[in-house]
Amino acid sequence: MTAVASGLSRPFHCASCRRPYPEHGFPHICTQCGGVYEFDRPLTYQPSQPAGPMAGLDRFRTTFPLEPEAPFITLGEGDTPLVPVEVDGRTVYFKCDFLNPTGSFKDRGTSVLLSWLKAQGASEVVEDSSGNAGASLAAYAARAGIEARLFVPDYASGPKRAQIEAYGAEVVRILGPRSAASEAVLRQVEAGAVYASHAHLPHGLAGMATLAFELFEQLGTAPGAVLAPVGQGTLLLGAHLGFEALQQAGLIETVPQWVAVQALACAPLWGVLQGGAAGLLWTKERPTVAEGIRILRPHRGDAILRVIGETRGRAVAVEEGEILEGRAELALRGFLVEPTSAVVWPALVRELPELADPVVVVLTGAGYKDMRDGEAR
Repeated sequence: MTAVASGLSRPFHCASCRRPYPEHGFPHICTQCGGVYEFDRPLTYQPSQPAGPMAGLDRFRTTFPLEPEAPFITLGEGDTPLVPVEVDGRTVYFKCDFLNPTGSFKDRGTSVLLSWLKAQGASEVVEDSSGNAGASLAAYAARAGIEARLFVPDYASGPKRAQIEAYGAEVVRILGPRSAASEAVLRQVEAGAVYASHAHLPHGLAGMATLAFELFEQLGTAPGAVLAPVGQGTLLLGAHLGFEALQQAGLIETVPQWVAVQALACAPLWGVLQGGAAGLLWTKERPTVAEGIRILRPHRGDAILRVIGETRGRAVAVEEGEILEGRAELALRGFLVEPTSAVVWPALVRELPELADPVVVVLTGAGYKDMRDGEAR
């Protein structure tokens, strides 16, 4: 399952030692120093056609690390609605990425990653996930004809596990915290499995850049601020690369301020920004209804903190009761989202007076994935 690829399909280097991504194989981290890979050149915004109904993400192919002839694995992701809502006397725009094919924003990145893996000859992949990334990978793997095995924390919601299984993927339930699932999948990787990690591999970040492209096309300008749930931070990092591409193209003057929202029960970014390195010492991985962002050590944590700093952004931590209240408030406005996505509402109410217009809130996961009330996991 190895292939020789051109620089077009493997334009990455290690963020730590700067070594290029190997020409053979599918390593998820640098084979020399263990660092994560990142793009070795800025992303570009060069859509092949204007936005429109059913235009799809393939119109951004020049942004993606794919050869021109590589088939694009798609389920119709992207082009999600941007809905204006009045909040405390101001118009706030809600980007409804929970309306992607598998019910979450993950589909943007998964479509690109699976397209690359398919083109490179991968036939079987593994991944660890609390639910949404796993469901997305399972769906796109099925579309691509690739076998998938998902290592899922035992506390993950039943509907998410059922969704993964419905796509034909094998589900391996792992007892313990979210990190235990990561440890289990790494044992498979050590045995030779291809790790289709949305958190480690940079391919999906190019897919997430399309969120920025769509926001620019829908608003006609850059947002002043963007609020989003942050666990591994792929949405924030990928969309930020997209805004930088728009800025480089001369289409926007400044990139938006980022507000990274976490559950107080597991808020490492917030902890570092509040207490510096010491903040990590008192940050724990505790149960939370926002299971999708229960990530104690984001693999690209330094990069996330850098983006927050460069955009004069901030990290916000919200309590469990606020998350459930936020889900109820969003539902009353017509948006039924899971608790992980609902963390944005209390953060929005708290931070809105300090944010520049237009303010965009990303709704990341559909409510049908997790309808339980008050049960932290």
